[in-house]
Amino acid sequence: MTLEQTFAFVVIGLMMAAFIWGRFRYDLVACCSLLLALAVGIVPFDKAFSGFSDDIVIIVGSALMVSAAVARSGIVNLAVKRFFPNLTSKRSQLALLLVSVAVLSAFIKNIGALAIMMPLAFQFARKSGTPASKFLMPMAFAALLGGLMTQIGTSPNIVVSRLRQEITGTSFTMFDFTPVGAALTVCGILFLLFFNRIVPERSNKNASIEESLEAAAYSSDATVVEGSPAIGKSLNEVLRNGDGDVIATSIIRGHVHLTPLPDVRLMANDTILMEGTASALDKVVSAAGLTLSGQPIRDGRGEAGEISAIEAVVGNESRLIDISARSIALFHSYGINLLAVSRQGQRLREKLSEVRLRPGDVIVVQGNNRALPTLLPELGLLPLAQREILLGAPRKAIIPVLVLIAAMASTALGLVPVATGFFAAAVAMVLFRAVPLREAYAALDGPILVMLAALIPVSDSLRTTGASELIAGWLGDIAVHLPPFGALALILLTAMAVTPFLNNAATVLVMAPIAASFAGALHYRPEAFLMAVAIGAGCDFLTPVGHQCNTLVMGPGGYKFADYPRVGLPLSVLIVIVSVPALLYVWPVR
Repeated sequence: MTLEQTFAFVVIGLMMAAFIWGRFRYDLVACCSLLLALAVGIVPFDKAFSGFSDDIVIIVGSALMVSAAVARSGIVNLAVKRFFPNLTSKRSQLALLLVSVAVLSAFIKNIGALAIMMPLAFQFARKSGTPASKFLMPMAFAALLGGLMTQIGTSPNIVVSRLRQEITGTSFTMFDFTPVGAALTVCGILFLLFFNRIVPERSNKNASIEESLEAAAYSSDATVVEGSPAIGKSLNEVLRNGDGDVIATSIIRGHVHLTPLPDVRLMANDTILMEGTASALDKVVSAAGLTLSGQPIRDGRGEAGEISAIEAVVGNESRLIDISARSIALFHSYGINLLAVSRQGQRLREKLSEVRLRPGDVIVVQGNNRALPTLLPELGLLPLAQREILLGAPRKAIIPVLVLIAAMASTALGLVPVATGFFAAAVAMVLFRAVPLREAYAALDGPILVMLAALIPVSDSLRTTGASELIAGWLGDIAVHLPPFGALALILLTAMAVTPFLNNAATVLVMAPIAASFAGALHYRPEAFLMAVAIGAGCDFLTPVGHQCNTLVMGPGGYKFADYPRVGLPLSVLIVIVSVPALLYVWPVR
């Protein structure tokens, strides 16, 4: 073993120890590892920042942007309401959630797919009286499995495609992962469905500030405009889009207040007075094509000119106290709309424009980003903790879907590289305002992108110093008497063992060169072994910290660390049993 190889092992070992310790965030650990690799000379100075120009960083960042646009559009929730309106049994709800999140994960970042479907899981949990924990962990695991089905579904597939191109001159294509990935996904979903009893029942005992704010009930009103799909429907059909979190307090038809009976048929120009959470009100308004109070606000140019909604408290010295939006001509005087009011202990039964505000009222106001920062203090309004309020926000449901289809088709047909196709899709999402410019950079997961960029040259040091060939030789000594399926299982199990301690993309960066060298030492073709690394890195079911999907559901599901191996260990065994013969069939080693 040379000195450079020793340094490479030391740097990688220290990095893994830091990841396991968890004292510092993974992006900082990756950056420190890069600096250490530069200091000991295993990464040349001219290669230090090569990772920032790597296609992997572009693809992952672009996929996150596309995911944010699809999530914001609400298209998934509308599709479920349209095609599966009456799901009540726990197993059918779980099946829909698992299949949906798995299919979505094949085409957008798996954590984005999980984030899109999680609100629906909470709705199903309330409907069926089931703890959300019975849904969330299986959904996280289904997201990991679904990501195995395409090149862009998860970071390991993207990374291993680039490494295959470096090794053999040919990259994996979009759907090279599908045969084995689909088989694993189907087997995994069936396991999670029929063995759901082993998933623990937990409750989230630490609600966040955002969740507490979301529980607040707002009063709002919306008008049934000409051409609205709500015309002719019963009130109950329209409110059903709010998943039981919205009630109607009155219907105003002309100058008459009607009792909001469930079977009242809505007519054009009816105004519905409603009460519910901000998100539930938004679902009702957007699904039924209703129009909120206020006047259309014209978009300006650039980030400061975009329209947004914000929650604020009416202060004791506010100039809006005892004044209604109509009497002060709120829109014409200040260019903002009053969208909703929450008043503790009181249900409002008049149109929003006629409500006289009081100190302590929590209101949702809509306005131009350029104007809101100065108008709020001028009006004596105190903004609440920042969170995304979609009520009244312009929604472009079809655009994200069309852009995503175009990106998938162009990359699948080989018209453009994956990085170019999805970078164009991300830019299109911002250009068409499917993601507002002010939220564009928030949609990018900066820490994961920095970690990837910093780890690329560090992990490559194993190859440049010859350390990967050395490890491959050690593994080859173990596998020399093993049949092909045993050698493949060894690589798969090694990747599975490493990925709980490293980020999954980092696992591939470390393990893929080793797997390729290992296959070469045994005179096997490398494809099956590279695929095994991607599967092992993408299937971290044992810890809450090995993958962001697992971390995302830990708090809302109320899970403990030990809950993950309880479900994940038998699932991991199933993955090994299914994937080894499937890989050998699809990607022969000789």
